[in-house]
Amino acid sequence: MSWKLEVVFIPVTDVDRAKAFYVDQVGFHADHDHQVTPELRFVQLTPPGSACSVAMGTGITDMEPGSQRGVMIVVEDVEAARAQLIEHGVDASPVDVQPWGSFVTFSDPDGNTWSLQQTRSD
Repeated sequence: MSWKLEVVFIPVTDVDRAKAFYVDQVGFHADHDHQVTPELRFVQLTPPGSACSVAMGTGITDMEPGSQRGVMIVVEDVEAARAQLIEHGVDASPVDVQPWGSFVTFSDPDGNTWSLQQTRSD
């Protein structure tokens, strides 16, 4: 039996603002945006090359906006990923080099935090 992590919920206050941030600035692909009912909107976005997506919207989670912490995306080149974020107006941290990998952090407009990780190859 395989277990696949496919969707992580990201709680936001303004769905359109968050969608624009993740698509236009971070580079995620917009998979779905459905207004199911007046109380339920489902937006699904996927990082490039990822098998796992994020979902946001209205009526889909009871988490407080900005409360998602520590979602991590593995990248091949953390310096290039950081440069891409900064080029698109994202406030990304300097690269933090640790014995187990190199990391860059950033937050979305609501304060949900993300880490980019480049694993060590040795």
